[in-house]
Amino acid sequence: MLDAFARRFIDAPLNAAARRLARRGVEANALTLSGFGVGLVAVPLLAIEAYLPALGCILLNRIADGLDGPLARARGKASDLGGFLDIVCDFIFYSAVIFGFALGKPEQALAAAFLIFSFIGTGSSFLAYAIVAAKRGITTDLRGRKSLYYLGGLTEGTETVVLLVVICLFPDWFAWIAWGFGTACWLTTAGRVLAGWRSFRA
Repeated sequence: MLDAFARRFIDAPLNAAARRLARRGVEANALTLSGFGVGLVAVPLLAIEAYLPALGCILLNRIADGLDGPLARARGKASDLGGFLDIVCDFIFYSAVIFGFALGKPEQALAAAFLIFSFIGTGSSFLAYAIVAAKRGITTDLRGRKSLYYLGGLTEGTETVVLLVVICLFPDWFAWIAWGFGTACWLTTAGRVLAGWRSFRA
């Protein structure tokens, strides 16, 4: 819901930073995988309830995720492999962070499981729509230039980043936040299924 709005503020600094990295010879796929590795460090940190260091790893991961696409374009090397790695790493990372919370607070594992379950709904509906849209030659640049069709919803990337920041800052509220955000994810999934039904039934 907020991605298009957020892009007005983040695109320019990300593009500028990407150009500087491109001049230094940094590869986009290397940045994607490095950011993914740093993000996964948050899991053991969350397991020992070191929330602020975990938040640092999460933010570094999100910065790398925001830079890899512009970097690939700045180097003239945007590729299907890059888009594939980006989306795979994103979905694994999001669920890994919630798994880390479950490790640190087993009494909140049910709420964590519900949130990961909800991520499956948003992720599968997002990817399924993108696959069929690509098959039909449907494209959009509403959320910026992407390697696949980007279908929006109530819970997009910006909202998910805010979720991760908030649960690190207020870990005692994790269960309530997880149930609420998970519910919003299912509303997003329902909206995407309806969009797919309307777009593809002919």
